[in-house]
Amino acid sequence: MKKIALVGFGRFGKTLDRLLRDDFEVGIFHHDTNPQEIFLFSQVVFYCIPIDTFERIIKKHKSYINGHLLIDVLSVKEYPKKIFNKYLRHTNGRSLLTHPMFGPDSSKNGFNDLPIVLDRNTSTVDEYDFWKSFFIKKYLQVVEITAKEHDRLAANSQGLTHFIGRLLERVKMKTSSIDTLGTRKLIEVMDQTCNDTWQLFTNLQNYNLFTKRMRLQLGTAYDNLYNTLLPKRVNKKYLVFGIQGGRGSFNEEALQVYVKKHAMKKYKVKYLYTTEKVLKNLHEGTVDFGLFAIQNAVGGVVQESTYAMAKYRFRILEEFSIKICHFLMKRKDTTFDDIKTIMAHDQVFKQCKETLKEKFPNHVLKVGVGDYIDHAKVAWGVAKGILPKNIAILGPRILSDIYGFDVVAENLQDSDNNLTTFFMVGRNI
Repeated sequence: MKKIALVGFGRFGKTLDRLLRDDFEVGIFHHDTNPQEIFLFSQVVFYCIPIDTFERIIKKHKSYINGHLLIDVLSVKEYPKKIFNKYLRHTNGRSLLTHPMFGPDSSKNGFNDLPIVLDRNTSTVDEYDFWKSFFIKKYLQVVEITAKEHDRLAANSQGLTHFIGRLLERVKMKTSSIDTLGTRKLIEVMDQTCNDTWQLFTNLQNYNLFTKRMRLQLGTAYDNLYNTLLPKRVNKKYLVFGIQGGRGSFNEEALQVYVKKHAMKKYKVKYLYTTEKVLKNLHEGTVDFGLFAIQNAVGGVVQESTYAMAKYRFRILEEFSIKICHFLMKRKDTTFDDIKTIMAHDQVFKQCKETLKEKFPNHVLKVGVGDYIDHAKVAWGVAKGILPKNIAILGPRILSDIYGFDVVAENLQDSDNNLTTFFMVGRNI
């Protein structure tokens, strides 16, 4: 019987051994075995090793190749072709590219009618014909295509299937008493793909040049389908704006500028306090449009907006700026001597940095947590007694009118031309 060296004896190595053992004397070798032992055993070497170890092993074996035929069974084909051609160039070795389109689970009841891809690469005609005939003899369906065509097709079949399987695992899909046939098939896909190693999954996604495009197309298709299911309008009678600030905030002031410019009459405001919440609500379809600050002429980029924008996809409808003036205010039932802390958005403190250092050097400047990052929310909390009454608020003058505060100091911004830029955004459809 012809001797075959099998390098790697993982789950698929054992499967390939089942396919070969009745017709060949199969020698099983670990990928770290002395290469001399492998190449003395047989003139034909099969590689059943992880994709990301392939180049290292072939490079290690290069010096021992002497008229040998090397056959890979990797799930990608252009990559091993490149590696074979690189390291066999100055040897008299040859290579045959194969991809058995089945695994331990799908072949447990036999190999009949299972597909296997072949690309002759640098093997001789006789070698190619021999192995093609052998696979046909084993009742496999031989598919003869180029390495590039294989990878293009595999990205949208095997790559997509494994990606969907791992995605279903992430959402913790489980069986139930009312599962349909389609549901059971999805669970079967998840179970089968997740039974393979994480290494195989990442290698499938990273070593096939076409899978990145597949994932991008899948993401775009998901976004389009998701947005299609959202209502075009939250309410047919009026528009709903979600804004970064609360009642009396600079964001509300910016919204008034926007709606006046566009002559909008029928609308409602959802006070969301943070950019994160604005974009989350926009994504979930609970607001029609979102408004938030992105930068200031003095304070620079609004960091919370930057971080939130990195998490969501949206469409910028308009970018505009308004002049910002900062006022320090307190409750009427407290004296300023009792006040040791000033609260505001961190961006407000950046815009008033030098002035505050000069006029209020001994006060603690504090940025709130969660919704209280917004100075309008802080004003509400102080007015309601949720926050200590001996906190001063730094923000727009209108807050003093809304909550009956005393204005302690005016125009604390460092620049007379203190412009803040805002984004008005919509869903990415």
